[in-house]
Amino acid sequence: MSTGRGRVLGLVVSSCGGVETRLCAELAAPAARRGWRLAVTLTPTAARWLATNGELDRLRALTDLEVRSTSRLPGEPRPHPAPEVFLFAPASAGSIAKFALGLADNQALTVLGDALGEPGVRIVAGYQVRDSRSAHPAWQGHLDALTSAGVLLRRLRLDQPWTGVLDLLAEDWLTDD
Repeated sequence: MSTGRGRVLGLVVSSCGGVETRLCAELAAPAARRGWRLAVTLTPTAARWLATNGELDRLRALTDLEVRSTSRLPGEPRPHPAPEVFLFAPASAGSIAKFALGLADNQALTVLGDALGEPGVRIVAGYQVRDSRSAHPAWQGHLDALTSAGVLLRRLRLDQPWTGVLDLLAEDWLTDD
């Protein structure tokens, strides 16, 4: 479990193929080993997928903060400190489209939508899509919208480790203004 030391990483997760086996092994655990304190927010579907095979419990063991997938009630305290860095990974095609359009129909997209454009907050999105998605007439527009808002985008490939996206959180990138 994280000791609570280190910078807070807002890890936002949507339901993509492999999330139920690769999230902890290739993203959450390596991020914690690199000194990040994980503030995890899952889409409702990702939470259901992770709960079915015990990965949700493994994820909870990697952080001292609540792993959340639902909004808090009025008057309840915020469960996470405000991260200066977010990693949205894996991000599904649908979640990337909603994020680009500003649609916040779940807590994960609400967190990202609130962070986008905040001074000093950086967002990396590691998305996973089928090859055919790039032919959709709206897809490139979604990527362009997020890039123009300062989001750093990288595609996660099924045949490659997801851990490489963590390298995009390097301190030198974070301090460039």
